[in-house]
Amino acid sequence: MYPEYLVAPMRADLTNAGFEELKNADEVTQAIEGEGTVFVMVNSVCGCAAGMARPAAKAAVQNEKRPDKLVTVFAGMEADAVNKARNYMLPYPPSSPAMALFKDGKLVHMIERYQIEGRPAQMIADNLVDAFDRYC
Repeated sequence: MYPEYLVAPMRADLTNAGFEELKNADEVTQAIEGEGTVFVMVNSVCGCAAGMARPAAKAAVQNEKRPDKLVTVFAGMEADAVNKARNYMLPYPPSSPAMALFKDGKLVHMIERYQIEGRPAQMIADNLVDAFDRYC
């Protein structure tokens, strides 16, 4: 685990943009299961989260069509919440950062770390917007 003072600004980057932070497995289950669309951002301390993933997620949720719920879990912090979210993302291997869109409890779109690294935030945001337009 990282010191909380270190990750607090990274958490706030998403919560200030309207994401709800999930800190345990039950909260993850309640958020993902059920009707509607849920966008899950697996946050991270890495540079690609700061430079590409979080900016892309924040830009994408400004789209007219957007998920019903915006949630985040933090890799390296709340292990139970992260592991539960990653179980819903199977068969994709664990990665952070990562982004997943669920509709009615089913995974419908996934962006893994390798699809984030080295790509401009706007390209990632456009990918998310396409998914939001299709499923939300």
